[in-house]
Amino acid sequence: MVNFTPSALTSGRRMPNRWDGVAMLLVMGLLIGLVDVGRSTLFTPLLASQATTIHLDPAYLPGYALRTTARMFAALFCSLVFTFTFATLAAKSRRAGLILIPILDILQSVPILGFLSFTVVFFLNLFPGRVVGAELACVFAIFTSQALNMAFSFYQSLTTLPNDLQEASRAFRLSPWQKFWRLDVPFAMPGLVWNTMLSMSGGWFFVVASEAITVGNTSFALPGIGSYVALALAQKNLLAILYAILAMLIVILLYDQLVFRPLVAWSGKFRFETTAAVATPDPWMLKLIRQTRLLQAIFDKMGIVVGAFFRLRLSGSSSVQVDENRKPSRVIDGIWFVMIAALAVYALWQIIGFVSTSLHWSDLGTAVLMGVFTMFRVIVLMVIAALIWVPIGVWIGLRPKATRIAQPIAQFLAAFPANLLFPPFVVAIVYFHVSPNIWLTPLMLIGTQWYILFNVIAGAAAFPGDMREAVANFRIRGWLRWRSVMIPGILPYFVTGAITASGGAWNASIVAEVASWGSTNLQAQGLGAYIAQATTAGDTPRIVLGVAVMSAFVITFNRVLWRPLYAYASRRTTLG
Repeated sequence: MVNFTPSALTSGRRMPNRWDGVAMLLVMGLLIGLVDVGRSTLFTPLLASQATTIHLDPAYLPGYALRTTARMFAALFCSLVFTFTFATLAAKSRRAGLILIPILDILQSVPILGFLSFTVVFFLNLFPGRVVGAELACVFAIFTSQALNMAFSFYQSLTTLPNDLQEASRAFRLSPWQKFWRLDVPFAMPGLVWNTMLSMSGGWFFVVASEAITVGNTSFALPGIGSYVALALAQKNLLAILYAILAMLIVILLYDQLVFRPLVAWSGKFRFETTAAVATPDPWMLKLIRQTRLLQAIFDKMGIVVGAFFRLRLSGSSSVQVDENRKPSRVIDGIWFVMIAALAVYALWQIIGFVSTSLHWSDLGTAVLMGVFTMFRVIVLMVIAALIWVPIGVWIGLRPKATRIAQPIAQFLAAFPANLLFPPFVVAIVYFHVSPNIWLTPLMLIGTQWYILFNVIAGAAAFPGDMREAVANFRIRGWLRWRSVMIPGILPYFVTGAITASGGAWNASIVAEVASWGSTNLQAQGLGAYIAQATTAGDTPRIVLGVAVMSAFVITFNRVLWRPLYAYASRRTTLG
């Protein structure tokens, strides 16, 4: 791993070598490509963009792939900023957490088309006549599929910090700012890196809906792999779909090798354990950075600046310090709850007033019934995903060599959009005359299982080495090992994955319950199909009703099952 220390600067004068030339060519090529993408997309008139034809010629795919990847990394940067602020406030402030965590539950249950329904017009009016409005709407849609999972992962880490580490930070008199960057973030880093990879893959899952947008009378397609796939599906062009899959595979392999594999290796040094970790070979990208003397010198200087920034004794906000160090004030709690209740009542009044003008009580009954159908699908899929991926994830996470092999494979499978499986599913359902209500359900599993797998791998990879040695020395095996060691050890990570998987399954219903292949359209009964129909028709009241009902289902599900289980896992971790 790269060592950002001042000693690296004093080890002698460094002269550029051939690896510096290779690195600089790669960097300059990337910068030129990004500038070209920005110049040819952001500042062109929107009408010209709407008239732009998406070409299925594979020669256009490299440019489409670059544009899609740029949007996804822009959304990823916004997701990191959101994670470090929103999740920290929810974990550090008890009062804020009471409202912020339910907000996360609601947001992760809102389908991406629900976000697009309310944000497309806003961004288009923010930059009238320019493509930048459509680009921001697309980036925001991808952001919603990335940020929530990362925020839950970071929140889980902050709420399961071991007591001895927190006591050590108090003993060293770290300020809240220093504690955040020198304890909170490093402790959360292994799980956060894995969930960042999953969030990147989640962006691919919904890239079709975010780049080819149709909300009522507003319709446009931004050049990218998502719009390429949407056109290929509409024209029933199997060869173009294969080209898109190949382009996705190449892009995923590239950013896995250049970005995420070095990040996983770097995050390994933050594992919480009291014994020496097993040494693993560094990725070739880190070795390349070590051999590029110019880049190494740049990284060394950046490390000095960043280290000094993290060591600043900045004081934290008063709300965080009060909640951590003082007893809760009943008066302030009462005022806070009254304010939240007033805002909730006002929001409910606004929603009822907006919906009641064009809907009836029968519409509410229909939406709830559709929600029940989708809920049964979610429960079945969650059980199947847990039974399959928990043992596999633990096996992979405990073996660094298997982790390195499985990492790009899991990223590709997690990124695989359900839309690309529409052709075989639609053809098979029509050919065998089976029910779409049953056989479209597996499409939801594509967007559900990976949240569990990635979080279990992260939990197993972060499992303390001393605990593994103790299990081996005491010859604990079989079901006793799972019941007494592995399940308690990975339980916080599994519950975090299960919470996001549950919300992701509801979100995936917007894609999985409505499948089309050319002129053949299949639809399963469910809340996802209900919202998809309302979005296509531009029926805003029914969109609001469907999103509200879905949010109610998700919050109820989380409060009854996942939150109590998460609190139990957090208590065992902090006390253990």
